[in-house]
Amino acid sequence: MDLPVLREALNSLLGDGGVTFSPHHNPDDLHDETLHPDPVEPFAVTYPRTTDDVAAIATLASHHQIPITPRGSGTGLSGGATPVKDGIVISFARMNEIRSIDQRDHVVVVQPGVTLRELDEALAPLGLRYPVYPGETSGSLGGNVNTNAGGMRAVRHGVTRQHVLGLELVLIDGTVMRVGGPVMKSSTGYDLTQLIVGSEGTLALVTEVTLRLAPRFEHTATVLVPFADLVDVTKIVPQIVASGLEPSILEYVDLLTMAAITQASNLELGVAPEVAARTSAYLVIVLETRTSSQLDNDLADLANLVESAGALDVYVLPGGAAARLIEARERVFWVAKAAGANEIIDVVVPRSQVPEFLDRARLLGDRYGAFVAGCGHVGDGNVHLSIYQNDDERRGAMLHELFATGIALGGQISGEHGIGRDKQAAFLSLIDPNVLALQRRLKDAFDPSGLLNPFRLLDDRTRP
Repeated sequence: MDLPVLREALNSLLGDGGVTFSPHHNPDDLHDETLHPDPVEPFAVTYPRTTDDVAAIATLASHHQIPITPRGSGTGLSGGATPVKDGIVISFARMNEIRSIDQRDHVVVVQPGVTLRELDEALAPLGLRYPVYPGETSGSLGGNVNTNAGGMRAVRHGVTRQHVLGLELVLIDGTVMRVGGPVMKSSTGYDLTQLIVGSEGTLALVTEVTLRLAPRFEHTATVLVPFADLVDVTKIVPQIVASGLEPSILEYVDLLTMAAITQASNLELGVAPEVAARTSAYLVIVLETRTSSQLDNDLADLANLVESAGALDVYVLPGGAAARLIEARERVFWVAKAAGANEIIDVVVPRSQVPEFLDRARLLGDRYGAFVAGCGHVGDGNVHLSIYQNDDERRGAMLHELFATGIALGGQISGEHGIGRDKQAAFLSLIDPNVLALQRRLKDAFDPSGLLNPFRLLDDRTRP
């Protein structure tokens, strides 16, 4: 490893402002939003503008055997984009061009640094949208692809995987290739596009994304439904899904979490005091349709359905309050972080198993002396729990049991945040060893030296 030679090569390739070297990095480039930061100094943080730049950086890193950490906006929650000591960070912040929008085929092509907010602003005047909505609109599309981001609208629109049609990739040796394309289906060989989605930057560097779009709905309503028991909330969800109402958002929020997010947002929901006194959990439902008459009919059907299941009341929120409630729900991570949460998990189980999982989580919290609060995309079984337990050993044991419980109920350790470093130990100990072995063989085929986003996910080597 000849660092002076590498420094000169990177400077020559990227020019002024295109690379920083230790110890002169922007601190914002050295972490994501994990609750367990472990800051280290990479050798270089690079800011390529083109695919050719990324290919050249990969070639240099491969030649000098320097690890690479790809980075989008740094909004991830699992330590997936934190640097490696003496490695190279590839920041895609400057690769933020929307290449094309095809209104006939409802397809958009973007560079990985484009944020959800930037894409939405470009699509809105065209009556189109990218319907995957992880909540943090500053998140980048490249990061969304690498974590297979989901969010509140997954119950109707699915997750990132359902909308990625094609990718441009740079392999660790600098090879550039395209996989997939602007077509809605393909039965042409192995689906390398979907292999990369959710791979957390460990197989290839994503330099361009082709996405499926959807029309915008003009008629929408946000419904707040209080229940006396959280179990009643989770039990009604399969019925709502089976009703054909197709809610765009179907969330549960427990009483403490709702109080915290509404207080943080200075939001008054207008729930009658006598109803609030009996409430222990809320269901938040967003309906979207093409016509006002259809929306009115859907609201009436929804009200009948939840009232028959024991809802204490049904509130259709006015536009301003509705928007602010959804925004407050999106900020739940920041509220939990400010309150001192030690862990936030995103276990996903079959939605019919959510009541059982929550009940077991409560019992585990009691056994380990932990305070547990949460909310989640209950429409797709994705449960978000904030864990408050300062003792690392007790918390670690509880988390292991929580993850094992989710798997035993037919679920997975992570529904949308990814494994990264934070959930690596549980992933490697609880997932079928044969599955892990096959995944490692795939990793070796793409990255035989283990240079792409090392020391996380499958890579259990000791970090330097």
